[in-house]
Amino acid sequence: MHLSGARLRIPTWCTMPHGSWLLQTCSPSAALASLAVVTTSLLIIGYASSSFFLGAPAYEYDDVVEAAAAAVYHPRNRYLLHLDAGAGAYERARLAGYARSERAFLEYGNVHVVGKGDPVDGRGPSAVAAVLRGAAVLLRVGAEWDWLVTLGASDYPLVTPDDLLYAFSSVRRGLSFIDHRMDSGGAEAVVVDQNLLQSTNAEISFSSGQRAKPDAFELFRGSPRPILSRDFVEYCVVAPDNLPRTLLLYFSNSLSPMEFYFQTVMANSAQFRNSTVNHNLRHTVAQDGGAPTSQGADGQQASRYDAMVGSGAAFAGAFGDDDDALLQRIDEEVLGRPLDGVTPGEWCVADGEEGTDNECSVGGDIDVVRHGAKGRKLATLVVDLVGA
Repeated sequence: MHLSGARLRIPTWCTMPHGSWLLQTCSPSAALASLAVVTTSLLIIGYASSSFFLGAPAYEYDDVVEAAAAAVYHPRNRYLLHLDAGAGAYERARLAGYARSERAFLEYGNVHVVGKGDPVDGRGPSAVAAVLRGAAVLLRVGAEWDWLVTLGASDYPLVTPDDLLYAFSSVRRGLSFIDHRMDSGGAEAVVVDQNLLQSTNAEISFSSGQRAKPDAFELFRGSPRPILSRDFVEYCVVAPDNLPRTLLLYFSNSLSPMEFYFQTVMANSAQFRNSTVNHNLRHTVAQDGGAPTSQGADGQQASRYDAMVGSGAAFAGAFGDDDDALLQRIDEEVLGRPLDGVTPGEWCVADGEEGTDNECSVGGDIDVVRHGAKGRKLATLVVDLVGA
C-alpha cells in the first residue's frame, strides 16, 4: 500500500499553529490553494481561459478546484482558494460550501478563501498579478511556510502530501525549484491585458507593434509553475529594491509573463541568482495527438500513466478535459484518495463508522509523516538535483 513505509517525525520547532479559519465568497476558474507546511506552501491556480477549461461549462470549475484541494490536503499546509471573475454566484457558493463542509478543513482551520475573484487571462500579466496577490495574502495570514508551489487547474499531484513533506524535509530553506533558461528570442509581441483594469474577465488583445529585447537586464523563461522559497516570494511582493517592480512594469504588456517574470527576477537578483535549482519537479502529461496507434486507446492511456508515475515528479500538468479516467487512477493507485475525500496520511484515522472505512477523520499525529516508495523516489530526485 502506498502509505506503508518509514515514519518521519517533523521537528516541533517547525510545527504550524492552527490559525483562524477565513472563508469568504469565492470564485471558480482560478483556484489558489496555498499550503504553509513544514516545507512547502502550495498555490493552486486555474484560469477560465486555460485549455483545461476550454469548452467546459462553468458549473464544473468548482469540481476541479475541490478535487485538487482534497488531493493535496494536509493539516500542516495552508490553503488559499481563489476563483477568478469568470465564476458565477452558484459556483462560488458551491465552493464556499465545500470549504465549510469538509471536516478536516474545519478542525484545522487551514483552508482560506479569497473573497473577490480577480479577472484573469492565463496568457497575460493578470496571471502574474493573481499569483502575487495570493502570495501577499499568504504572507499576511502568517503561519510559517518555506515554499510556495504554484499549480494550474490542469495539474494534479503524483505523490501524497506525506511523501511531499518527507521529500522536502531535508532541503535547505531558501532554495527555489524554478525551471529557467536564457531567452534567445528576438523582438517581442506587445499585448494589452484589460483584466488589469476591469472587474470582469476579458481576453488579451495584441498590438501591431513589437519591442526589442531590453539592455538593462537579461530575460529568462521557463515553466509557469515554479516552486519558490518564502524569502524570494516576499522579495517579489515587498520589492525592497526596484528590480521586482521594474520587471513587473516591463512584463505588464508582455505575452505569457508567467513564463518570464519569476525566472527573470531570480536570474537578475544578486541575492537570489545562486539559490535556484533548475527543475520544477513537474511532469507534463503527453497528449494522444488524435492519431491512432497500434497500442489502441487503452494502451495509450496505460503508457501515459506509466511515464507519468515513473517520472518521480511531485506533480503532473497539462491534463485535458477527457482525462478523468487517468485522474481517477491516480486517486486510486497513487494517492489512495476516496471519492469525495481527502488524501489519507499518518495525520488521520478512519472514522470507524459503517460506510466510511476509507475516509480520513481527525485524530492522527500531524507531526509524523509516513512515506512510501514514491516519497523516497521523489526525495532521491530532489537530493540529486540539489547536489548537481
